[in-house]
Amino acid sequence: MPHDLLSHSGHIAQVQGLLVGHHTLTQRPTGCTVVLCPQGATAGVDVRGAAPGTRETDLLHPSHLVQQVHGITLSGGSAWGLDAASGTARWLEEQGIGLDVGVARIPLVPAAVLFDLGLGDARVRPDAAAGYAACAAASRTRPAEGSVGAGAGASVGKIFGQERAMKGGIGTASFTVDGVTVGAIVACNALGDVYHPRTGALLAGCRSADGSELRGARDALLAGTPASPVLSGSNTTIGVIATDAALTKPQAQRLATIGHDGLARAINPAHTMSDGDTLFALATGQADKTLGLMTLFTLAAEAVAIATARAVLLASSVDVPGQERLPSWADLQPLQS
Repeated sequence: MPHDLLSHSGHIAQVQGLLVGHHTLTQRPTGCTVVLCPQGATAGVDVRGAAPGTRETDLLHPSHLVQQVHGITLSGGSAWGLDAASGTARWLEEQGIGLDVGVARIPLVPAAVLFDLGLGDARVRPDAAAGYAACAAASRTRPAEGSVGAGAGASVGKIFGQERAMKGGIGTASFTVDGVTVGAIVACNALGDVYHPRTGALLAGCRSADGSELRGARDALLAGTPASPVLSGSNTTIGVIATDAALTKPQAQRLATIGHDGLARAINPAHTMSDGDTLFALATGQADKTLGLMTLFTLAAEAVAIATARAVLLASSVDVPGQERLPSWADLQPLQS
């Protein structure tokens, strides 16, 4: 039992200068999540998956003009879900938050989406109203985890077909060293399986033909079992790493890059041709001290890995009429004990 992961008490909203909120749609399993930095934050991004869906990632390049952003939006709904970021921008504008260009303040809100259209009516997806609602719900309290927000429609272990998959979700974790916090929030919708990042135990993923136990995609692929055809981009793990240390744009980009080490510890295979794995990094600079980059990067990778595992451990099963039931990690425990 992964009690060490379930008992982890850190979360991304412990990073000074952040607000975090979810909005979950009721018509089908989908939703969005926002990480707001009203006073601005230096930001970076690293896109490792081969099928990403993103918005305003180019402005985060270290050589480009903009130095800070005001929020990140993570959403289900595939490319349509990018509309949720417009609602985030509208909410921020109403609060007087954004880049001052003289005639207006423009909120800068990069975003990434995951594919969850296979659960229920694909015409239902997060829109600008959903993004706005997530902002209205944002706070510094511990964000809900599991099948909520951007993780509401997530699933994992689809490498041998959706009918053998399991429920994914969203998770968070953080660590504080000498007054500086590094946290992560991750919506896990991976094609691959999810492992305990410290023990290597398989937690969730593709199941056996009768659905009663985990099959293990890595071992099956090594044994020569071919993967089932999967629509490109129909997966994707997305997330945000944040710290209250001060970082430059190149350092923030590197923080996002190192965060993918955490994904690779928890997901196998990761960064596939059918995933759009994307991690953002935010540095609010609101701590009164900083840490060495080696320590910051270590905390970032560990927070991402634990957040990814918690995303599946805290997910709930889902029944969609006319479709295979997606069981959760908790569902399989009695069967495997």
